[in-house]
Amino acid sequence: MYISERLANVNESATLAMSQKSRDLQAQGHDVINLSIGQPDFNTPDHIKEAAKKAIDDNYSKYTPVAGLPVIREAVCAKLKRDNDLLYKPSQIVVSNGAKQSIANIILSMVGPGDEVIIPAPYWVSYIEIVNLAQGKNVIVEAGLDQDFKITPAQLEAAIRPQTKAFLFSSPSNPTGSIYTKEELRALADVFVKYPHVVIISDEIYELITFGGTHESIAQFEELKDRVVVVNGVSKGYAMTGWRIGYLAAPQSIADACVRLQGQYTSGACAVSQVASAAALTQTQKPSLEMKEVFLRRRDLVVKMAREIDGLKINVPQGAFYLFPEVDNYFGKSYAGYTIGTATDLANYLLETVFVATVSGEAFGSPKCLRFSYATSDEKLVEAMSRIKGALDKLA
Repeated sequence: MYISERLANVNESATLAMSQKSRDLQAQGHDVINLSIGQPDFNTPDHIKEAAKKAIDDNYSKYTPVAGLPVIREAVCAKLKRDNDLLYKPSQIVVSNGAKQSIANIILSMVGPGDEVIIPAPYWVSYIEIVNLAQGKNVIVEAGLDQDFKITPAQLEAAIRPQTKAFLFSSPSNPTGSIYTKEELRALADVFVKYPHVVIISDEIYELITFGGTHESIAQFEELKDRVVVVNGVSKGYAMTGWRIGYLAAPQSIADACVRLQGQYTSGACAVSQVASAAALTQTQKPSLEMKEVFLRRRDLVVKMAREIDGLKINVPQGAFYLFPEVDNYFGKSYAGYTIGTATDLANYLLETVFVATVSGEAFGSPKCLRFSYATSDEKLVEAMSRIKGALDKLA
């Protein structure tokens, strides 16, 4: 009776819920392999930690400007020019407590009752819940395995209406690892040009984890520049999930709105984390490149083992650190008192019988799939995939 209607319409994060289940089973003494969480298993590179230690010694211990310290806003501008050939002023950069808050800032600043946000499915679990929190309407456009989980220009155009306020997507994608090529982005951009009332929110948090090609941003197309908001951060590419630094680069009016909003509910992000993140963005990128090579090796390992499991249908992800197989071949099958009716049933079966944590595709808008994270050691991945194969082979 005390909870607002706004919050009543928001669901718990499925990835965090499965991670908590995993921790509960581990606390009971079970050997759980957690493939449910999107967190690199590497330590933060030493030069970034050294920058943080120096920041402490230099007394970066006061409140920061809401939009971020000048050092990190300038670092973001330099990074966007260096890596993406995008020109932004520091005033267009807003630093937040993780990229999730950046997305929430944008949506809550723009979207209200009756406004629609187009979101391709599969989508990251928090997208639709943030729109729900803003009391907007999610318009879901489905793209399955046969499309490499990427929507077409025709699908996009069919979804746009006068009520459409924004389009929100990620590339590289969580949960699929799919990447939109420059040509595919160009084709989507050609649609957006016809609908100037739609803002494009491009979540590029996995930019540094791409295999076989360079990352492409939809912000590169000059005719869209004033309507694109780029979201990024240091969590994934620099193994800094706990440092809680994300950022957005936006048209000035949207950046100003996000600053006004953030100033009322969190103010500025941690000073030490901001200084460390500036070092991450501007100093050597070698550790990130080395991490990417490890993720590529792990991807190949997981794909090879997944292909040896009858019943899994997979694509080959081109980025991030997830595999997103279709598992509906197991629906209707049973073993040891478990009957698999949904992907959630299958995720629970794997967790409770062989102690491997995955996440149901239902949370990502794709109820026929499961998400496996391969952000863990090769040894754990081999063991996890062996356990999964054994458990799935028993279903009949």
